[in-house]
Amino acid sequence: MLNSVRQLLRGAAFAAAAASLALVGSPAAFAQGSPPPFATTKVQGTDNVYIFRYGGHLSMFIVTRDGVIATDPVSLQRSGKVYFEEIRKITDKPIRYVIYSHSHLDHIAGGKVFKDAGARFVAHQNAKRQLEKIKYPDVVIPDESVGNRRDIRLGGTTLELHYVGRNHSDNALVMRLPKERILFAVDWIPLDAVMFRNMPDSYPGEWEEGLKRVMKLDFDTMIAGHPGKGGRLTGTKKDVEAVLGYLTDLSAETKKAAEAGKCFDNAMKEVRLPKYEGLNNYGIWLPGNVERYCGYWGRGF
Repeated sequence: MLNSVRQLLRGAAFAAAAASLALVGSPAAFAQGSPPPFATTKVQGTDNVYIFRYGGHLSMFIVTRDGVIATDPVSLQRSGKVYFEEIRKITDKPIRYVIYSHSHLDHIAGGKVFKDAGARFVAHQNAKRQLEKIKYPDVVIPDESVGNRRDIRLGGTTLELHYVGRNHSDNALVMRLPKERILFAVDWIPLDAVMFRNMPDSYPGEWEEGLKRVMKLDFDTMIAGHPGKGGRLTGTKKDVEAVLGYLTDLSAETKKAAEAGKCFDNAMKEVRLPKYEGLNNYGIWLPGNVERYCGYWGRGF
Protein backbone atom coordinates (compact mmCIF):
# COMPACT_ATOMS: atom_id res chain seq x y z
CA MET A 1 0.00 0.00 0.00
CA LEU A 2 2.81 2.39 0.94
CA ASN A 3 4.61 1.75 -2.34
CA SER A 4 1.39 2.39 -4.24
CA VAL A 5 0.92 5.75 -2.52
CA ARG A 6 4.51 6.69 -3.25
CA GLN A 7 4.17 5.75 -6.89
CA LEU A 8 0.94 7.76 -7.19
CA LEU A 9 2.48 10.87 -5.68
CA ARG A 10 5.62 10.56 -7.79
CA GLY A 11 3.51 10.05 -10.87
CA ALA A 12 1.63 13.27 -10.18
CA ALA A 13 4.91 15.10 -9.74
CA PHE A 14 6.28 13.72 -13.00
CA ALA A 15 3.11 14.77 -14.83
CA ALA A 16 3.40 18.30 -13.50
CA ALA A 17 7.02 18.44 -14.58
CA ALA A 18 6.17 17.21 -18.05
CA ALA A 19 3.46 19.83 -18.40
CA SER A 20 5.94 22.53 -17.44
CA LEU A 21 8.97 21.26 -19.35
CA ALA A 22 8.19 23.18 -22.53
CA LEU A 23 8.45 26.39 -20.54
CA VAL A 24 11.92 25.97 -19.09
CA GLY A 25 15.56 26.33 -19.99
CA SER A 26 17.64 29.07 -21.54
CA PRO A 27 16.06 31.11 -24.35
CA ALA A 28 18.27 29.39 -26.91
CA ALA A 29 17.41 25.91 -25.67
CA PHE A 30 13.77 26.84 -25.48
CA ALA A 31 13.79 28.04 -29.07
CA GLN A 32 15.26 24.69 -30.11
CA GLY A 33 12.59 22.83 -28.15
CA SER A 34 15.11 20.86 -26.10
CA PRO A 35 15.81 22.52 -22.74
CA PRO A 36 18.33 20.73 -20.54
CA PRO A 37 16.78 18.73 -17.68
CA PHE A 38 18.33 21.00 -15.05
CA ALA A 39 20.36 24.19 -14.78
CA THR A 40 21.79 26.54 -12.16
CA THR A 41 21.79 30.28 -12.83
CA LYS A 42 23.20 33.16 -10.79
CA VAL A 43 20.61 35.88 -10.25
CA GLN A 44 21.61 38.94 -12.22
CA GLY A 45 23.08 41.71 -10.09
CA THR A 46 24.03 39.42 -7.19
CA ASP A 47 27.21 37.66 -6.16
CA ASN A 48 25.71 34.85 -4.14
CA VAL A 49 22.07 34.13 -5.07
CA TYR A 50 21.29 31.25 -7.43
CA ILE A 51 18.26 29.64 -9.05
CA PHE A 52 18.26 25.88 -9.46
CA ARG A 53 15.84 24.57 -12.09
CA TYR A 54 14.91 20.92 -12.42
CA GLY A 55 12.35 20.29 -15.14
CA GLY A 56 9.64 22.85 -14.48
CA HIS A 57 10.46 23.51 -10.82
CA LEU A 58 12.59 26.31 -9.37
CA SER A 59 14.46 26.61 -6.09
CA MET A 60 16.66 29.39 -4.71
CA PHE A 61 19.89 29.05 -2.76
CA ILE A 62 22.24 31.61 -1.21
CA VAL A 63 25.95 31.12 -0.64
CA THR A 64 27.33 33.02 2.37
CA ARG A 65 30.79 33.10 3.93
CA ASP A 66 29.59 30.72 6.68
CA GLY A 67 27.52 28.31 4.63
CA VAL A 68 24.55 27.86 2.31
CA ILE A 69 20.84 28.55 2.75
CA ALA A 70 18.87 26.36 0.34
CA THR A 71 15.16 26.22 -0.39
CA ASP A 72 12.76 23.58 -1.73
CA PRO A 73 14.60 20.31 -2.46
CA VAL A 74 12.24 19.34 -5.30
CA SER A 75 11.22 15.70 -5.68
CA LEU A 76 11.30 14.82 -9.37
CA GLN A 77 13.23 11.60 -9.99
CA ARG A 78 16.73 12.21 -8.56
CA SER A 79 16.41 15.99 -8.35
CA GLY A 80 17.35 16.30 -4.68
CA LYS A 81 20.73 14.69 -5.32
CA VAL A 82 21.25 16.76 -8.48
CA TYR A 83 20.38 19.94 -6.57
CA PHE A 84 22.91 19.06 -3.87
CA GLU A 85 25.57 18.34 -6.49
CA GLU A 86 24.87 21.63 -8.28
CA ILE A 87 25.46 23.53 -5.04
CA ARG A 88 28.67 21.59 -4.54
CA LYS A 89 29.93 22.73 -7.96
CA ILE A 90 29.73 26.32 -6.69
CA THR A 91 30.88 25.98 -3.09
CA ASP A 92 32.16 23.42 -0.61
CA LYS A 93 30.75 25.40 2.31
CA PRO A 94 28.31 23.48 4.51
CA ILE A 95 24.60 23.65 3.73
CA ARG A 96 23.30 25.05 7.00
CA TYR A 97 19.58 25.50 6.28
CA VAL A 98 16.91 24.10 3.98
CA ILE A 99 13.70 26.17 3.96
CA TYR A 100 10.41 24.73 2.72
CA SER A 101 8.21 27.20 0.84
CA HIS A 102 5.12 25.09 1.66
CA SER A 103 4.08 21.50 2.25
CA HIS A 104 3.28 20.31 -1.29
CA LEU A 105 5.42 17.30 -2.01
CA ASP A 106 6.53 18.09 -5.55
CA HIS A 107 8.61 20.95 -4.15
CA ILE A 108 10.09 19.42 -1.00
CA ALA A 109 10.43 15.63 -1.09
CA GLY A 110 14.07 15.51 -2.13
CA GLY A 111 15.74 16.64 1.06
CA LYS A 112 17.31 13.49 2.47
CA VAL A 113 20.73 14.16 0.93
CA PHE A 114 20.73 17.62 2.56
CA LYS A 115 19.72 16.20 5.94
CA ASP A 116 22.44 13.58 5.73
CA ALA A 117 24.90 16.44 5.20
CA GLY A 118 23.74 18.14 8.41
CA ALA A 119 21.30 20.81 7.20
CA ARG A 120 18.64 22.19 9.53
CA PHE A 121 15.15 22.17 8.01
CA VAL A 122 12.70 25.04 8.54
CA ALA A 123 9.02 25.41 7.52
CA HIS A 124 5.82 27.12 8.59
CA GLN A 125 4.20 25.54 11.64
CA ASN A 126 1.18 24.43 9.59
CA ALA A 127 3.47 22.75 7.09
CA LYS A 128 5.22 20.81 9.84
CA ARG A 129 1.87 19.62 11.23
CA GLN A 130 0.72 18.54 7.79
CA LEU A 131 3.92 16.64 7.03
CA GLU A 132 3.79 14.90 10.40
CA LYS A 133 0.26 13.74 9.54
CA ILE A 134 0.91 12.32 6.08
CA LYS A 135 4.34 10.84 6.97
CA TYR A 136 5.51 10.71 3.35
CA PRO A 137 8.68 8.60 3.60
CA ASP A 138 10.93 10.75 1.40
CA VAL A 139 10.14 14.06 3.14
CA VAL A 140 12.38 15.37 5.92
CA ILE A 141 10.23 16.62 8.81
CA PRO A 142 11.26 20.21 9.67
CA ASP A 143 13.50 20.70 12.67
CA GLU A 144 12.09 24.15 13.28
CA SER A 145 8.66 25.67 12.64
CA VAL A 146 7.85 29.31 11.95
CA GLY A 147 4.82 31.42 12.83
CA ASN A 148 4.28 34.80 11.18
CA ARG A 149 7.94 35.85 10.94
CA ARG A 150 11.45 34.50 11.32
CA ASP A 151 14.79 35.86 10.11
CA ILE A 152 17.58 33.50 9.12
CA ARG A 153 20.99 35.16 9.54
CA LEU A 154 24.10 33.47 8.23
CA GLY A 155 27.47 34.79 7.10
CA GLY A 156 26.37 38.38 6.67
CA THR A 157 23.17 37.47 4.82
CA THR A 158 19.64 37.88 6.16
CA LEU A 159 16.72 35.89 4.75
CA GLU A 160 13.33 37.00 6.01
CA LEU A 161 10.56 34.41 6.25
CA HIS A 162 7.07 35.96 6.08
CA TYR A 163 3.70 34.29 6.51
CA VAL A 164 1.13 36.47 4.75
CA GLY A 165 -1.92 34.24 5.19
CA ARG A 166 -3.58 31.33 3.40
CA ASN A 167 -3.46 31.10 -0.38
CA HIS A 168 -2.34 28.06 -2.41
CA SER A 169 -2.04 26.34 0.99
CA ASP A 170 -2.34 27.34 4.62
CA ASN A 171 1.42 27.22 5.15
CA ALA A 172 3.26 29.12 2.39
CA LEU A 173 6.28 31.17 3.43
CA VAL A 174 7.36 34.18 1.39
CA MET A 175 11.12 34.62 1.58
CA ARG A 176 12.80 38.00 1.14
CA LEU A 177 16.45 38.93 0.83
CA PRO A 178 16.39 42.61 1.93
CA LYS A 179 19.92 43.50 0.82
CA GLU A 180 19.51 41.90 -2.60
CA ARG A 181 15.85 43.01 -2.88
CA ILE A 182 14.76 39.54 -3.98
CA LEU A 183 11.53 37.72 -3.15
CA PHE A 184 10.97 33.94 -3.39
CA ALA A 185 7.30 32.87 -3.51
CA VAL A 186 6.27 29.46 -4.78
CA ASP A 187 3.14 28.34 -6.66
CA TRP A 188 0.71 31.02 -5.53
CA ILE A 189 2.26 33.90 -7.55
CA PRO A 190 2.85 32.24 -10.94
CA LEU A 191 4.62 33.81 -13.89
CA ASP A 192 2.47 34.12 -17.02
CA ALA A 193 0.00 31.40 -16.01
CA VAL A 194 -3.46 30.74 -14.64
CA MET A 195 -3.77 28.66 -11.49
CA PHE A 196 -3.23 24.90 -11.39
CA ARG A 197 -6.33 22.90 -12.33
CA ASN A 198 -9.17 23.50 -9.82
CA MET A 199 -6.84 25.22 -7.33
CA PRO A 200 -6.68 22.37 -4.80
CA ASP A 201 -5.86 23.24 -1.19
CA SER A 202 -6.66 26.90 -1.84
CA TYR A 203 -8.33 29.80 -0.04
CA PRO A 204 -10.03 32.28 -2.42
CA GLY A 205 -10.41 35.75 -1.00
CA GLU A 206 -7.57 35.25 1.44
CA TRP A 207 -5.29 34.58 -1.54
CA GLU A 208 -5.99 38.05 -2.92
CA GLU A 209 -5.39 39.66 0.46
CA GLY A 210 -2.02 37.91 0.69
CA LEU A 211 -1.02 39.32 -2.68
CA LYS A 212 -1.79 42.81 -1.40
CA ARG A 213 0.48 42.16 1.59
CA VAL A 214 3.27 41.00 -0.72
CA MET A 215 2.91 44.21 -2.72
CA LYS A 216 3.84 46.14 0.43
CA LEU A 217 7.15 44.28 0.77
CA ASP A 218 10.25 45.95 -0.62
CA PHE A 219 11.71 43.96 -3.53
CA ASP A 220 12.68 44.34 -7.18
CA THR A 221 13.05 40.73 -8.32
CA MET A 222 10.73 37.81 -7.70
CA ILE A 223 11.58 34.13 -8.12
CA ALA A 224 8.55 31.88 -8.50
CA GLY A 225 8.22 28.12 -8.15
CA HIS A 226 7.97 27.54 -11.91
CA PRO A 227 9.36 29.34 -14.97
CA GLY A 228 7.28 31.66 -17.09
CA LYS A 229 7.02 31.90 -20.84
CA GLY A 230 10.21 31.25 -22.76
CA GLY A 231 11.85 29.88 -19.65
CA ARG A 232 11.64 33.20 -17.76
CA LEU A 233 13.07 32.61 -14.30
CA THR A 234 12.29 35.88 -12.54
CA GLY A 235 9.58 38.50 -12.34
CA THR A 236 8.82 41.80 -10.61
CA LYS A 237 6.00 43.42 -8.67
CA LYS A 238 4.19 43.77 -11.98
CA ASP A 239 3.78 39.99 -11.97
CA VAL A 240 2.23 40.13 -8.51
CA GLU A 241 -0.14 42.82 -9.77
CA ALA A 242 -1.00 40.64 -12.77
CA VAL A 243 -1.89 37.66 -10.59
CA LEU A 244 -4.01 39.86 -8.34
CA GLY A 245 -5.80 41.26 -11.39
CA TYR A 246 -6.50 37.80 -12.74
CA LEU A 247 -7.90 36.48 -9.45
CA THR A 248 -9.98 39.63 -8.89
CA ASP A 249 -11.55 39.34 -12.35
CA LEU A 250 -12.01 35.56 -12.02
CA SER A 251 -13.74 36.08 -8.69
CA ALA A 252 -16.05 38.82 -10.02
CA GLU A 253 -17.11 36.87 -13.11
CA THR A 254 -17.66 33.65 -11.20
CA LYS A 255 -19.70 35.50 -8.57
CA LYS A 256 -22.01 36.73 -11.34
CA ALA A 257 -22.40 33.17 -12.59
CA ALA A 258 -23.12 31.91 -9.06
CA GLU A 259 -25.77 34.58 -8.53
CA ALA A 260 -27.38 33.50 -11.83
CA GLY A 261 -27.51 29.89 -10.61
CA LYS A 262 -24.94 28.67 -13.14
CA CYS A 263 -22.46 27.08 -10.77
CA PHE A 264 -20.87 24.63 -11.28
CA ASP A 265 -21.06 23.07 -14.75
CA ASN A 266 -22.60 25.93 -16.75
CA ALA A 267 -20.24 28.45 -15.21
CA MET A 268 -17.25 26.27 -16.04
CA LYS A 269 -18.38 26.24 -19.68
CA GLU A 270 -19.46 29.87 -19.96
CA VAL A 271 -17.11 32.03 -17.88
CA ARG A 272 -14.36 33.40 -20.08
CA LEU A 273 -11.71 36.01 -19.37
CA PRO A 274 -10.47 37.14 -22.82
CA LYS A 275 -8.02 39.58 -21.26
CA TYR A 276 -6.02 36.60 -19.98
CA GLU A 277 -6.13 34.29 -22.99
CA GLY A 278 -2.38 34.63 -23.43
CA LEU A 279 -1.57 33.08 -20.05
CA ASN A 280 -0.13 29.59 -19.95
CA ASN A 281 -2.73 26.83 -19.50
CA TYR A 282 -5.63 29.27 -19.94
CA GLY A 283 -7.52 26.88 -22.21
CA ILE A 284 -7.17 23.78 -20.07
CA TRP A 285 -7.20 25.13 -16.51
CA LEU A 286 -9.56 28.12 -16.58
CA PRO A 287 -12.65 25.88 -16.12
CA GLY A 288 -11.06 24.38 -13.01
CA ASN A 289 -10.25 27.85 -11.68
CA VAL A 290 -13.92 28.76 -12.20
CA GLU A 291 -14.94 25.57 -10.41
CA ARG A 292 -12.96 26.58 -7.33
CA TYR A 293 -14.51 30.05 -7.21
CA CYS A 294 -17.93 28.49 -7.76
CA GLY A 295 -17.30 26.61 -4.56
CA TYR A 296 -16.46 29.88 -2.86
CA TRP A 297 -19.33 32.00 -4.21
CA GLY A 298 -21.89 29.26 -4.81
CA ARG A 299 -21.38 26.95 -1.85
CA GLY A 300 -19.42 28.91 0.71
CA PHE A 301 -16.32 26.74 0.86
